[in-house]
Amino acid sequence: MRRTASPLSLILLGLGTFLLVLAPLLAWYVAPRAAVNPIDIDTTAVYRGTGSVFDTERIETVSGQRITITQRVRGNVDDSERSGNAVWDVTTTVDTDKSLPAADPHDALLFTPHRWVMDRRTTKPVHCCEETPYIEGEAYLKFPFDVQKRSYQWWDNTLGGTVVLRYQGTKKIQGYTGYRFTGTVPPTKAGSRLVPGSIVDEPDRPQVLAEEWYSNHGIELVVDQATGRVIYAQIGPKRTLRAPGAKKDAAVLLDSRKIAFTTDTQKEAVRQAEQDSRQLRLVSATLPIGAAVAGFVLAVVGGVLVARGRRPDSTDTVVTPEPSLTM
Repeated sequence: MRRTASPLSLILLGLGTFLLVLAPLLAWYVAPRAAVNPIDIDTTAVYRGTGSVFDTERIETVSGQRITITQRVRGNVDDSERSGNAVWDVTTTVDTDKSLPAADPHDALLFTPHRWVMDRRTTKPVHCCEETPYIEGEAYLKFPFDVQKRSYQWWDNTLGGTVVLRYQGTKKIQGYTGYRFTGTVPPTKAGSRLVPGSIVDEPDRPQVLAEEWYSNHGIELVVDQATGRVIYAQIGPKRTLRAPGAKKDAAVLLDSRKIAFTTDTQKEAVRQAEQDSRQLRLVSATLPIGAAVAGFVLAVVGGVLVARGRRPDSTDTVVTPEPSLTM
């Protein structure tokens, strides 16, 4: 008898071999290419809190105001495809109840448009595509994929520079656990602004190029470990004016100890983080492990069936009994 393979055994062996080859491809080739920053993003994050705001009509700082910060992020698909990077256009508005709702974001208390360009895989800033300002650091609107338990250089757009955010353990947001990072910004000169001299205690001068100073009482970000998505953000901005060369603040433009993601923004951020993390786990762990286990089992079963398969061979001698003669 000569060993031969049945069709079923060959199918099982071939399928098992295919799955064994597929498993490392999913883990080492497909998974890294799935962890990319989108180019068609369109999200809105809303922060709320209370604090002091400079009233331009009353020409004085008014305390106890409800402050709303709205940050809209839209991906520029055309520029992203041409450059191979993620090109995100960002608008940030700061409002009080007095300026909300606003038909035009330019009517806000503060309106800041800018563009962030980043490498789709590493999230590192890329300086092209009419990027403005010149953004640096390791993280801004999001962190890199596979966030580590270490400090990160976070870009603060108001400061126009980076801030060290230190890892502070984990924290649950809407029932979802993320990595917590915190930092502060000491009073720093952030620019200048032409204002009436009376605002900065120089009433004899009609216009003064005042110094604009910025600090932050506290920054807290909670980040999804797998995707780097920010699921909670809290800031404590303070913006003041000083006369040129002065050592003390003359006017407070904005001051709040806590402005944070609204509940709706937290829930949406957590929903997206769970969805994106689930997809990454699927291609980086679940599918490769499943393919490896199934491939091993099928290959073993197919190999056993091939080893046991037999059928008569035409070259074998077949002995048939001679007919007996009966009387």
